[in-house]
Amino acid sequence: MPKRETQLEARPKDPKLRRRSSAGASFFRELKERKIVQTMAALVGFGWLVYEIVHWILVVHFHLPEGLLDITLVTLFGTFLSVVIWLWFRSSEKRARGVKFEVLLVPLIILLTLAADVNLVFQIRGDSGRSASVAAIAAVLGLGWIIFKSLQWAAGAQNAAVEEIKEFIAAELRPGKSIVVLPFKNISPEEGQDYLSDGITDEVIADLSGVRAFRVISRSSAMAYKDSNKTVPEIAKDLNVRYVLEGSVRKAGENLKITAQLIEAESDTHVWAEKFAGSLADVFDMQEKVSRAIVFALKQRLAPDEERTITERPIQNVRAYEAYLMARRDMYQCSEESMERALQSLAKAVEIYGESAILYAAMGLVHVQLYNMGFRTTEDTLKKSEKFLDKIIALEPESSHRYHLMGSIERSRGHPQKAVLSLKKAADIDPNDPDTLGWLGNLLSLYLGRPDLGKPHIKRLIEIDPLVAWNYYVASVYYLARGKLERALSMMRRAVQLDPEDRNLRFWESWYLGWNNQPEEAIERVDRIVAENPHDFVAFLSTMLKCALQNERDRALQALSKDKRSILSKDPEGPWLMACCFARLNDKAEALSWLERAVARGWANYPLFSKIDPFLESLHGEARFEKLMARVKHDWESFEI
Repeated sequence: MPKRETQLEARPKDPKLRRRSSAGASFFRELKERKIVQTMAALVGFGWLVYEIVHWILVVHFHLPEGLLDITLVTLFGTFLSVVIWLWFRSSEKRARGVKFEVLLVPLIILLTLAADVNLVFQIRGDSGRSASVAAIAAVLGLGWIIFKSLQWAAGAQNAAVEEIKEFIAAELRPGKSIVVLPFKNISPEEGQDYLSDGITDEVIADLSGVRAFRVISRSSAMAYKDSNKTVPEIAKDLNVRYVLEGSVRKAGENLKITAQLIEAESDTHVWAEKFAGSLADVFDMQEKVSRAIVFALKQRLAPDEERTITERPIQNVRAYEAYLMARRDMYQCSEESMERALQSLAKAVEIYGESAILYAAMGLVHVQLYNMGFRTTEDTLKKSEKFLDKIIALEPESSHRYHLMGSIERSRGHPQKAVLSLKKAADIDPNDPDTLGWLGNLLSLYLGRPDLGKPHIKRLIEIDPLVAWNYYVASVYYLARGKLERALSMMRRAVQLDPEDRNLRFWESWYLGWNNQPEEAIERVDRIVAENPHDFVAFLSTMLKCALQNERDRALQALSKDKRSILSKDPEGPWLMACCFARLNDKAEALSWLERAVARGWANYPLFSKIDPFLESLHGEARFEKLMARVKHDWESFEI
């Protein structure tokens, strides 16, 4: 016991002093590993020898100007600084956006050293009036070098991003029967009729997506061009499509008028155009006529199931259909208030129309969203979704609505393998639903460690929905699961670029920066996220990441209250992220408890846990970790769709 007390007393008592001591030792070890300490010692010895030779031989013996000593010191200092910077940055494995700081800084230091030496030579000769000219020339050359390398790296980063995304996008420029249905313009004299024009857009997209020969851009990417000033050829180039459908909707009382025109983008010529007039009660017939006209214009014959897709209308009552469209509009706003409005509109639609699989599916998904977004996290929320699922099974047991909702519930309950099996059935029935494709790609890559199985779904997702930021998050998960951390970060940056206001995307970007050993930039992202809203769960998880990156274990444990532990233990990604945090803080017991919780919730990504995730490296070799990995490996190897 006395020996134990003596050891404790030998350590710095202040936690800050311990951290500084640890950081200092780590920094010195890093210098040695990069051979900087050895090189510095050699350079100091070499520099002293050179200086002595210049002093005693050239200046003292041959009586050359003493200014040579100044030139020697400046040259040696520039050499010393250049070598240290080169060794430090050259040994860095992570290259943010391809920038090589040693290639940028060393030539600048050499240029400054030469400029200083030239000025010293002029002073020795008594011609000091040229200093300003030398400084100006050096400044111009230095600025030119910075601009040249910056442009070169920017072009390289852009080319790298293009190469990465080619893995998910069809190589041909404009595949044959590819089409985007632009949002129909609302030109109604009455206000608040956007829901109808958007709804008609959605239905036409759904009809055409059911034709297997067509590649149809999904609703989310099409809606990005609402009120856009871009030309048709520009939009087609953005989306890699050949045809563009645009139109307008005018509702005045019960009268309805729809105009539509199909344009071949490369030549910017009309393939087909028509006007349809009738009453609101005729809206379904008018939508069907638009879809059929496009199929006819593109000379495509319909298979029997494709014929049914265009003919069938899941909600035949116009008033119920209006209420459903209003609910969908509110669901896309993703706030608790908008979700509640959506539930009210859907309840009204059921009251008007009666039982409907599509209405019950929407109600179930609203409750799942309320649960996953942290608005209503009690078990009762998911049980309400399950009640709607039971009603769908009674009405349409083999519909895509049934399997998609089932997969969403299973994911929320922590059963990713069951979720994948359900979502796969939904994709077999409706292969063009972006939500189904996105969750399949995400679950297979991230949760189950099978990016090979997730890739076809992600590829299809980006082909039909290329402008949605979340889809590039899914692509980043694919690269993470393959161990390509830099490519994963590149995809994550692309997602943030598409939607810089999305805090969830910026939250994930901060984690990717941490995994890529860029803690300063990660912490900068975290600080911005927390400043925007310090009280929500995104801010809490961001703060935990910052604690991990700054080695603040006590602060992390203090922040992790009992309530937060309870919520995180039920969150799909929460246990894994907490395991990462505490593993990086070297709190192995806490980290393993969280990792065991992740595995209990169905995570089976053996490569991620055992090889890829750099935060979990401190757990490698621990008996408890190895025992857990044996179980995870078995689940990973035995998983089949």
